[in-house]
Amino acid sequence: MAKEEGRKLVAQNRKARHDYHIEDTFEAGMVLQGTEVKSLRMGRASLVDGFVDIENHEAWLHGVHIPEYSQGTWTNHAARRKRKLLLNRVEIDRIERRVSEKGLTVVPLAIYFKDGRAKVEIALAKGKKSWDKRHALAERQATRETQQAVGRRLKGMGD
Repeated sequence: MAKEEGRKLVAQNRKARHDYHIEDTFEAGMVLQGTEVKSLRMGRASLVDGFVDIENHEAWLHGVHIPEYSQGTWTNHAARRKRKLLLNRVEIDRIERRVSEKGLTVVPLAIYFKDGRAKVEIALAKGKKSWDKRHALAERQATRETQQAVGRRLKGMGD
C-alpha cells in the first residue's frame, strides 16, 4: 500500500474559535488503539467537549468522542477514554507554565491525518465573554456587508 501524503481532515471544533480567543497552537501526535485509527479513517470523531489536561508532566486529551469501529469485535475501544498526546518536553512545560500563570485552557481544534499519522491540533485559549462573541459576530457581519457592496459596485450595480 502506498504511503499517504498531505493532510486529511477528520474532525474540526468550529465552536472553539467562537468561544475562545486562540493564543497559540501546537500539533501533537496521539496514542491510539487500532480500532480508533480505523474509526478515524472513516471520518468519525467529535471534539465538542474535548479538553487537554497536564498530569505528571504528560499531556492527556479528555472528552473527545471517537465512536466504536463498526466491524470491531471484543477488541473495540471505549468511545470517550482519555488519550495520551505526544509532545516534546519543552512544549509540555510551556503549556503547563502558561496555563498555571495566565489561567488559559487547552482545547483541541482539529483531528487530522498527516502523512498517514493521526495528529491533533491543540490551542492555548482564553474564554470569551458573551459581549465579545456579540462583538465578533457584528464585526463579521459588517465585513460581509462591505464586501458585498464592493462586489456590487465593481459589477456596476447600484446600492
